[in-house]
Amino acid sequence: MTNHSIVVDLPEDLYERLRRQAEQAQRTVEQQVLQAVATALSSDDSLPPDVQAAYDQLPFLSDEELWQAARMRLSSRSLERMASYNRRRGRGERLSDAQAADQQRLLHEYDRVVLLRAHAAALLKERGHDVSVLLSPP
Repeated sequence: MTNHSIVVDLPEDLYERLRRQAEQAQRTVEQQVLQAVATALSSDDSLPPDVQAAYDQLPFLSDEELWQAARMRLSSRSLERMASYNRRRGRGERLSDAQAADQQRLLHEYDRVVLLRAHAAALLKERGHDVSVLLSPP
């Protein structure tokens, strides 16, 4: 693989953000810039745009923000509604159009949370944190 060098003049505030992120991730500033460019240019068309945007932003979060992301969950009310829809469907009941739409929205949100939690945990592990505490129930 051939590497190419480029020179980019960065505003001081942007450079400082990159420097802090690199320090938190235990990378060089150059490695952090490469990560930022790779993330910005990656496109996984299989993810909905809102999920892709949130996923792409995770590497730029502080460790504290990543811990919050790794611990996020759907509300108990949302989980109860989703379970209710699943039970009804399991019994062969038909959901109303509004209920089916709500079920799809909840499934989308559930998938989003699971993906973002997993990616946040992976980034924390990459940054040297012990993420085994995330395996315990809340």
